Amino acid sequence: MNIYFSCSLTGGREYEGIYESIVDHLIARGHEVPTEHLARPEVMDLEVVVDPEEVYQRDTTWIDECDAVVAEVSTPSHGVGYEIAYALGQAKPVLCCHRRGVPVSKMITGNNSDTIVVRTYEEDNEVIDVINMFLADLLDQ
Repeated sequence: MNIYFSCSLTGGREYEGIYESIVDHLIARGHEVPTEHLARPEVMDLEVVVDPEEVYQRDTTWIDECDAVVAEVSTPSHGVGYEIAYALGQAKPVLCCHRRGVPVSKMITGNNSDTIVVRTYEEDNEVIDVINMFLADLLDQ
C-alpha cells in the first residue's frame, strides 16, 4: 500500500522516535511511504529549502495518490490537521494515533466520519499494534 505518514514538523519534534518507529515499521512491511523523510532527524534541514507552494503541491499530490493516511497527532500541528482534513475530503482512510493522556483537538476526536479512526497508545511499541489493526481492517474491506 501507499501510505502517507503525517506528523508535526514546526509544532515540535518531541515524538520523533515514535515517528521513526512508525515509518520503519511501515517500510519493513513493504508499504511505500512517500513522506518517510518526515520521520527523520534531518527533516528540518531538508524542508527549510523547499518553497511553501512546492510543499503544498507535493503533499496534496501524495495524499491524492495514497491508499491511506497514518497521522501521529500527539503534537498539535496546523499542517497535520490540514492534511487530515484534505485526506478525508478525498475519502481516504485516516488513522490518527496519539499518546494516551495527551490532549488532542476535538475536531479530530469528535469526527464521526466513516473514514477516520482515532486510537491511543501508552507505550511506544503499542503504536505498532494500533497501526497493524488499522491496516488489517483496511485489507478486510
